[in-house]
Amino acid sequence: MNRPQAGLSRREFLAGSAAFALACSARSASEPEVDLLLQGGHLIDPRNGLSAVRDVAVHDGRVAAVAEAIDPGRALKVVECGGLYVTPGLFDLHVHAFAGTNEPGSLVGDSSLYPDGHTFHSGVTTVLDAGCAGWRDFETFRETVISRARTRVLALLNIVGQGMRGGDIEQNRSDMEAAPTAALARDHADVIVGIKTAHYAAADWFAVDESLRAGEAAGLPLMVDFGDDHPERPLEALLGEKLRRGDIYTHCYAGNRRELLADGTPNPGLFAGRERGVLFDVGHGGRSFRWSVAARCLEAGFPPDAISTDLHIGSMNSGMHDQITTMSKFLALGETLEDVIAQSTWKPALAVGREDIGHLSVGATADIAVLHRETGNFGFVDSFGARQAGSERLVAEMTFKDGRLEWDRNGRTRRDWRELPHDYGEQGDARWDGILYRQRS
Repeated sequence: MNRPQAGLSRREFLAGSAAFALACSARSASEPEVDLLLQGGHLIDPRNGLSAVRDVAVHDGRVAAVAEAIDPGRALKVVECGGLYVTPGLFDLHVHAFAGTNEPGSLVGDSSLYPDGHTFHSGVTTVLDAGCAGWRDFETFRETVISRARTRVLALLNIVGQGMRGGDIEQNRSDMEAAPTAALARDHADVIVGIKTAHYAAADWFAVDESLRAGEAAGLPLMVDFGDDHPERPLEALLGEKLRRGDIYTHCYAGNRRELLADGTPNPGLFAGRERGVLFDVGHGGRSFRWSVAARCLEAGFPPDAISTDLHIGSMNSGMHDQITTMSKFLALGETLEDVIAQSTWKPALAVGREDIGHLSVGATADIAVLHRETGNFGFVDSFGARQAGSERLVAEMTFKDGRLEWDRNGRTRRDWRELPHDYGEQGDARWDGILYRQRS
């Protein structure tokens, strides 16, 4: 399938680097060359194969330099990150964000969450709304949520024209139409990065087939929440015959659709799907993550391509919590920190064809998470109330979106009040501080 490639070409990268160098040479000796310097953190950047202590400099919302040591005298603001991990801003590949319609019990309404209240505190700078809106109501979603959020909100377009409203609405085959779905996706190609089918209960392939037609017409991948389990449409056929390279199977460790066989071994269809290029998303949610399934799949060599939350009002207040907690669960299952970061940054960005984000290459958008890896005695709960002990967890210390601070758990960017005059005003600077100097577009 043909996807938009939004990453920087070599020519664009060189032009941007040259422009930055020229701008720096034109500054006076007293004027800072960069707005922000994150100093001494352990940088994990999966796209660039980096896992080492590096300084990261930011200017005008983009990564200006990455090096073993950058002169702090060049920076307007220096933030000490020793003992912390610096990563690309996290990308949650599965959320529900179409809030505000006042529709009760609906993911086009009261069950969804405005993103900004649930992203930055978890290190997340980009989310993918997983099909709340269909072609009939997407423009409302874009106007009322996407365009107003500080978080970068991308979207999957539901094959159901009225979107993810539950009940009979999501089972209405006459409202599953490939042509208007694909047309609307093309009209909003800057934010719609895929098609979604979910919760289909019948024992046929209609919803999957119509969604695939929409994906083909729009040149976009399909994410499938496979609905009810039926022997007439088995998981093995979905993964081994229906889905294309780059399509996404979500809730991959739910155990609700025979991801684990009766003998406790992973369904061979999972491996067959991966061999064909199907991608696998966690989509934790309120009833879609089971320790027994995840642990046995990982033991068998079947890790996820993307770690995601399936964020909604039910999941956030149950075992899921947030993106950073979901990532910590995979540390508890034995994954390396580098793998967990890759599954929460570069791999989800690749999955939706957004190579401009999910990394900290020079010239890239400066979406950055600064994480603390805490050790101790912790407990994590799955969607069914089962507990897994863990000896470490991740905490988001700071989050920067477009180079500007959006979250600072322990005030690491701030001065002690005793160092300030008694009548001090707002601290910070609009060039790096997005909290006290929030820009409205």
